[in-house]
Amino acid sequence: MTVKYKKLLFQILRGASDANILFSDMRNLLLRLGFQERIRGSHHNFRREDIEEKINLQRDNGKAKPYQVRQVRTVILKYKIGGDI
Repeated sequence: MTVKYKKLLFQILRGASDANILFSDMRNLLLRLGFQERIRGSHHNFRREDIEEKINLQRDNGKAKPYQVRQVRTVILKYKIGGDI
């Protein structure tokens, strides 16, 4: 995993700047974490076989919506994923 994604993961887990996470960075991070993406209109839905929750992302002026960043943080912490990045 590149330094960029380690920094992004740290930024998400820290929770201090949920409104400043780029949508494209969040999308690429989820793909690197093994999620599969399905796009329906403006909704990007992410699933992973071993994770019960679905993650839905929407672009908001190029950034991920803050409440969706919080949802991603909750899933990462609950399932302890991201350590292998």
